[in-house]
Amino acid sequence: MPDDLSSALRELADSAGSPAPTTGAEVRRRAVSRRRRRHTALAGGTVVATAALAFALTTALGGPEPHQRPAPPADSPTAPSPIAPSPDASSPDAPSPTAPSTTATTAVVACAVEGLGFSATSEDEKGGSVRHLLLTVTNTGDKKCLLYQYPYLKFTDARSPIAVIQDSKDAPVTLAPGEKAYAALLATGGRMDTYETNTIPLSLQGPDAGSKAGGPVDLDLPGQVAFDDGARVTYWTTASGLALRFIMSS
Repeated sequence: MPDDLSSALRELADSAGSPAPTTGAEVRRRAVSRRRRRHTALAGGTVVATAALAFALTTALGGPEPHQRPAPPADSPTAPSPIAPSPDASSPDAPSPTAPSTTATTAVVACAVEGLGFSATSEDEKGGSVRHLLLTVTNTGDKKCLLYQYPYLKFTDARSPIAVIQDSKDAPVTLAPGEKAYAALLATGGRMDTYETNTIPLSLQGPDAGSKAGGPVDLDLPGQVAFDDGARVTYWTTASGLALRFIMSS
């Protein structure tokens, strides 16, 4: 019995280890299938190897070139405006920063008696004594001039000119052709000694008080006028009422 069992087991093992018999066609089909699998595996490996090599080279060379956006055309609304070059200082067309102005400026000079007209009018009631006078100067020339200070009034035998009312001080008057300026004159201040005359010498002054710019001219008075040491005169001004305001209360 044991020998029979052992023989049966050996036969079973031999039948399991031996391959089943196959035909020639089956053998050729299996060979073709194995070659295709080897070709597919080889092709896949080649692709993987090529991709790996390309990645390695790209990494070593610093990566791909960045994508650059093409510049917009010149007529595109988003195209940057060209910057005009600054003019070269050495260029003949470049303006010189120190080039002098071609506009000539003419200085206004002090007024002189030539080209001026003078008059004196009474501000008192008609028929009464004359104490308050308005002196008027008119530019009868063709150029403007500056009228400085106040009328310089000094009689030939007087020790000093008629004093000025300092409160009436004003800026020099620019007298254009045809324009007028005014000064008020108070003849008497209630003093005893008087000097009667129908003319008075008038001179014009320069920028400095007491300096002469022209004259004297003998100014005709409106009749016989008595002067004393209390006489006073105002600065030149363009408003006759402003000038008279300083003497009419005296």
